Amino acid sequence: MPAETHVSGQPLTPEEVLRIIQERLAEILEIDEQLITRPSRFREDLEADSIALIELVEALETELSERTVGFQINDEDLVDLETVGDAVDYVTARLSSIGGQV
Repeated sequence: MPAETHVSGQPLTPEEVLRIIQERLAEILEIDEQLITRPSRFREDLEADSIALIELVEALETELSERTVGFQINDEDLVDLETVGDAVDYVTARLSSIGGQV
């Protein structure tokens, strides 16, 4: 019998992923969540440095691995994530691909 890939019910929607990213990034950058939108560019708009982005990845992996077994963000994919929307789309796609491996 295959292992469960989803720890809790339904997969997350893009809106839920956005909310998680907003909450974690606001904590890391010590800014208001409302300043973090899909078009926000990590470096230019939010002034997030490499360390902040690593913290975000770690926070997302920790939180989302509690919901979806095996969730992780590949380091080589980080260079392609320039905006919050890119991150939302990436995380949503990763969650979908893991969910499809049941």
